[in-house]
Amino acid sequence: MQNFNFCSPTYFEFGKDAELKVAELIKKFGGSKVLLHYGTSSIKKSGLYDRVTAALKDGGIDFVEIGGVQPNPIDTLVYEGIELCRREKVDFVLAVGGGSAIDSSKAIAAGTVYDGDFWDFYEGKWIEKALPVGTILTIAAAGSEGSLNSVITQTSSKCKRGASGECIRPVFSILNPALTQTLPPYHTAAGSTDIMVHIHERYFSNTEEVEVTDRLCEGLLKTLISQTPRVIADPNDYEARANIMWAGMVAHNNLCGVGREQDWASHGMEHELSAFFDAIHGAGLAVINPAWMKFVSKKNPHKFVQWAQRVWEVATVDEAIAKYEAFLKSIGMPSSITEFGAKESDIPMLAKHIGLTDEATFGGYVKLNVSDVEEIYRLAL
Repeated sequence: MQNFNFCSPTYFEFGKDAELKVAELIKKFGGSKVLLHYGTSSIKKSGLYDRVTAALKDGGIDFVEIGGVQPNPIDTLVYEGIELCRREKVDFVLAVGGGSAIDSSKAIAAGTVYDGDFWDFYEGKWIEKALPVGTILTIAAAGSEGSLNSVITQTSSKCKRGASGECIRPVFSILNPALTQTLPPYHTAAGSTDIMVHIHERYFSNTEEVEVTDRLCEGLLKTLISQTPRVIADPNDYEARANIMWAGMVAHNNLCGVGREQDWASHGMEHELSAFFDAIHGAGLAVINPAWMKFVSKKNPHKFVQWAQRVWEVATVDEAIAKYEAFLKSIGMPSSITEFGAKESDIPMLAKHIGLTDEATFGGYVKLNVSDVEEIYRLAL
């Protein structure tokens, strides 16, 4: 196990009607003038918007709002949010929605107190200062409710990039599993897939003697394998949704990743599908991650053997990958990048846009070069 430091101070309010405590929590963490940031029409149709705004008003919390967050959040809305926060002297950002709304809120929170262009953070600059962020989660997927990460797409270049900083880890997150019961099955399944791949990105590691985090990863994977079909069959299964929601947070606040080398090639490759073809992130990962496995397991089978035996309870890696693919198909996930509109002729462009060279530097478990990435995209056709 490698040396590590770990601090995850987010306060979690978990359970039915937890969103009604939002004003109390904002006050607890020093907020007085709030930006309410959310997606399109779903929170208004569900009644969540009315409950949250009523709770803010009843709690004496002044707020302004900006909606319109897309599934792959974009920089133009972030700039609008920054301008609004500065003009209205906002001191707290509240995200209501899934990972996209939370990631966009984090970008706004960082950009509001930064003298330069917030995109500097998405080109590698560490975020040192931000307004505090709180969240009310409506989909279990990205894990942004407990992480120090944010992902935004730059519209002019179609670059989908991440930024990080301890200061954008939410100060509180409200997790009510009942809020996910209105999700369409496809989005529920895409969320579970995203969670699984967050775990895989950490699990497939060359670091030895990491039994604690290995077992955490394996337990979470088996939870998702058992609980996701339950909510696909019965969207109102509160207990299954509760297990998935908490798994999504644990999978991505890095509790499962400490002390070990990580990979992240699958996410990097999928970001190109989201940027160019507007793929739902989890659905894109459902295609890319098994293709990545087929390629890298031939070069470095060690951890895959353990994964096959402990998670899928089969003897061979090929059997395990086949079971993983069958599981993804059973919950309604796509199996080819062509389902997003990508063609084989797009593959060189996708690989090049990641910014790779002929030198093998991409990923952690197996170092990949541009030719390797092109081959993985072909395996995903």
